[in-house]
Amino acid sequence: MLSIAGILLSLALLMYLAYRGISVLILAPLLALLAVASSPDAPLLASYTQVFMKALGGFVVLFFPLFLLGAVFGKLMEDSGAARVIASRIVAWLGTGRAVLAIVLACAVLTYGGVSLFVVAFAVYPIAVELFRAVDVPKRLMPATIALGAFTFTMTALPGTPAIQNAIPMPYFGTTPFAAPGLGLIGGAIMLALGAWWLLRRARGAAAAGEGYGTQADAPAQLDRSVRPHAQGEGYDVAELGPQGGAAPPPVLPGFGVALAPIVVVVALNWLFSAQVLPRLDTSYLASPLYGATRLDTVRGTWAIIAALALANLLLIVLARRSLSNLKGSLDAGASAAVLPIFNTASQVGYGAVIASLAGFALIRDAVLGIAPGNPLISLSIAVNLLAGITGSASGGMSIALQTLGSTYLEMGRAAGIAPELMHRVTSIATGGLDALPHNGAVITLLAICKLTHRQSYLDIFVVAVVLPLVALAVVVMLGTVFGSF
Repeated sequence: MLSIAGILLSLALLMYLAYRGISVLILAPLLALLAVASSPDAPLLASYTQVFMKALGGFVVLFFPLFLLGAVFGKLMEDSGAARVIASRIVAWLGTGRAVLAIVLACAVLTYGGVSLFVVAFAVYPIAVELFRAVDVPKRLMPATIALGAFTFTMTALPGTPAIQNAIPMPYFGTTPFAAPGLGLIGGAIMLALGAWWLLRRARGAAAAGEGYGTQADAPAQLDRSVRPHAQGEGYDVAELGPQGGAAPPPVLPGFGVALAPIVVVVALNWLFSAQVLPRLDTSYLASPLYGATRLDTVRGTWAIIAALALANLLLIVLARRSLSNLKGSLDAGASAAVLPIFNTASQVGYGAVIASLAGFALIRDAVLGIAPGNPLISLSIAVNLLAGITGSASGGMSIALQTLGSTYLEMGRAAGIAPELMHRVTSIATGGLDALPHNGAVITLLAICKLTHRQSYLDIFVVAVVLPLVALAVVVMLGTVFGSF
């Protein structure tokens, strides 16, 4: 019982102190060792060096190329003006009368193409200000509108998204980014349709009550160091991404075709490599201990995303070279921006590994696995959601769940006749529910960008980024249980 009490106290402090702005790089090892100290049989220093650091390093080895290439891609899209061009064109096509939908779709196109949600928020915010003010939609709905397009269906549900939340399950389940595409599209459609309905209903209600845009300040917040720890694993060190820290506005904006081409390339090449190119290669050498004694299925999805993002970066540099006034600076800033997020998430993975090594965790694990024993999809959904909520990070919560229970769930799934692809899609969608609680880094950063408070805007964020993804998850689990993976 003492070990369980230590684990629960550690988890509670992790949630509270992360919300208070303390870096997870400090919190994760300290709170892991607090839990160890509550387990009399667990050695303190060995738990840190042999368990925590080993798990942290393993995550970095697996996923650093994805964080690096994704961060560089996002920075190039930002500094070239490509992200702003795409958002502006979508808004122009849909018109001011569809302000909410225009912003949602602009965010969705950018994030589905691999642009970090933080870059998207900075790029879209000025456009959203102009649009919402023009049609007199309350500014308090702006964070939820951006969140719906950037934090939900493009992050977890749509097949092929290069988001890290769609990449982390691949080595555990031997899947690709396009796992269970039909179920992913259904889940994504539910989030988009219900989210748009909710926001439009709220906008109509505000108009009927005579509420207009409001008098809030419109300039992006100058994000200080107190905000930095909250960007946990979702993309960028946000303090480096605002207008005050970015490159000077490019002298020549790229055309819409040039701006969109790298995004199309990311999605198309991701599918091409994972479904066509890599399976046809002779990869028998992977069985050698030198290459980890593994199989292509374990690395195929990761290789596909690496290749797609690398080629998209090269294409963007070539096509938008005139718009990149300081290419070296953009590359350096993008590379630097990859470091903090991956180490934040990796620290959470190390934390989870330490917790899993303790005697008290066995009781917690058995209780979680005992939920709906005939259908591990339900247990998996609950475990991932709870951990994402506790850590305030979709990628962090998913990583802890898979690090500690991934192989167990895979075996349970096989025993129940559940395809690994279905396990992948359920895991990915499950990260996008409770992760968006008030202490989530992306939520705090988005509110800071929009210069709004939790009191003003969090209710609508909660509906579109927590409640509706949970509804979509329930539907996907139900359909997957009845029809299997498709």
